[in-house]
Amino acid sequence: MGGDICSQCCGTEREVSIDCPLDCEYLLEARKHEKLSAVDPKLIPNKDIRVTDEFMNEHEALLDVLARMLLTAALSTAGANDNDLREALDTMIRTYRTRQTGLIYESRPTNPVAGTIQQQVLEEIAQFQEAEARQTGVHSMRDTDVLGVLVFLQRVGIHWDNKRPRGRSLISFLLERYGQKQQSPAAPQSPSLIIP
Repeated sequence: MGGDICSQCCGTEREVSIDCPLDCEYLLEARKHEKLSAVDPKLIPNKDIRVTDEFMNEHEALLDVLARMLLTAALSTAGANDNDLREALDTMIRTYRTRQTGLIYESRPTNPVAGTIQQQVLEEIAQFQEAEARQTGVHSMRDTDVLGVLVFLQRVGIHWDNKRPRGRSLISFLLERYGQKQQSPAAPQSPSLIIP
């Protein structure tokens, strides 16, 4: 999309009817001034899963791995937006919750884009675990830890919801934070998403 067209219409149609490229200068500028709605703590799902500061400090490397997997899946899935990521996270959380009961049942999204993201992330997790087991002889990526980090990422996704049908502020955040380039000092920071 040309710069002139983007500058004329993305003020009202940005991420509503127009899929702006993630590196669009107008989109990037708009992100700096975007006011996200406060999240009502009562509406946050999976509150029974405690994700404390201590847990996140202990699992920072796992967060980095899973966030990169999620970002890679989103960027490699045509048409993916934040709603797709949130739906994929929700079904992965349900899958990992079921595993804790001893059952092996994979929840699947009804949305095919979310399903593609979920499938890719779950395959990457399995490959990571297999490679780790071959190298070290053990699995350090426990299902309960993966579940806790997925819940944290779900809360990050809820925070970055700009309520636009084609919104990708979560993807932009993940790209800024976990993309190839190093995080700049001015990179957006998410608020505390830990629920006591």
